Amino acid sequence: MKAVRLHAYNQSPVVEEVAEPTISGPFDVIVRIGGAGLCRTDLHIIEGQWVEKSGVTLPYTLGHENAGWVHAVGSAVSTVAVGDTVIVHPLITCGFCRACRAGNDMHCANSAFPGISTDGGMATFLKTTARAVVKLDPSLAPKDIAALADAGLTAYHAVKKAVPVLYPGTKAVVIGAGGLGHIGVQCLKALTPAEVIVVDRSAEALELARGWGADHTVLADGGEVARVREITEGQGAEVILDFVGEGGALESGIAMLRRAGYYYVIGYGGRLVVPTIDIISTEINFIGNLVGTYNDLVELMALTAQGKVRLHTAVYPLEAALDAIHDLESGRLHGRGILVPEEA
Repeated sequence: MKAVRLHAYNQSPVVEEVAEPTISGPFDVIVRIGGAGLCRTDLHIIEGQWVEKSGVTLPYTLGHENAGWVHAVGSAVSTVAVGDTVIVHPLITCGFCRACRAGNDMHCANSAFPGISTDGGMATFLKTTARAVVKLDPSLAPKDIAALADAGLTAYHAVKKAVPVLYPGTKAVVIGAGGLGHIGVQCLKALTPAEVIVVDRSAEALELARGWGADHTVLADGGEVARVREITEGQGAEVILDFVGEGGALESGIAMLRRAGYYYVIGYGGRLVVPTIDIISTEINFIGNLVGTYNDLVELMALTAQGKVRLHTAVYPLEAALDAIHDLESGRLHGRGILVPEEA
């Protein structure tokens, strides 16, 4: 089968032939990929930012946002059958550790993360487990929803955390209206009564954000902090959802935050440097976000089926993976890039 493989850090991956995965355990599920999302995390992986955290051995196959059709199942799998349309939760989890039993799948003590710590889904087939697949209505096309497996799940998870503090009259700032941010805007509108302010460097992205339901859009041209303070009557916003996490976004975002506000860090790549006296004197709450739970993904797919969340995508053949990567790096890719194998 064809797969997008990373052979060395800081070098472009290559599309090459590799062996197809096979069933080896009773709960294994092999998915025929119908869509694999391209994520900024994939760029960070290529840059080597995940070397110490992933522990992966090169070469390996990229791709952690996957959807498709069940191709084969292990002997104990009863929740899905061959031919079922599925979206794949990013983590393979054990089901027995305390985190799994508490429903916090993404903190499983014995997890594997296809596309980060093991072979991923930028390929014809992906091997995962029955605990990771969510069965979908066959009317849903995998290429249309694949990126919800991580980009959507991460955005939904962060917004769900913010729901208790976003009562009527509050304001939430979304920094970055790209692949994750545009989903975050829709989740905010679906789950909360808050006014949504979107900040981005791209006028085109802001125009799209208005279509997703943004109440205010602010161009990040150096005057974004003053503009957000003006919209919030000088107080700042109760919630900041930072989908960028680098390039000055953190500094600007903190300056937009209200006293005792909540700052959700979702994008990454930068460094958070805040005097501790500022944290305690204004009671800033910083919250990290790592994908989401299996149940979060089920809930997000329900919103999708209701038409409340839609992905803005650009589809590329799997063989054009490098073109998609270059478009993402250069900022030409708006929304989410989706790689589709020829066979899909």
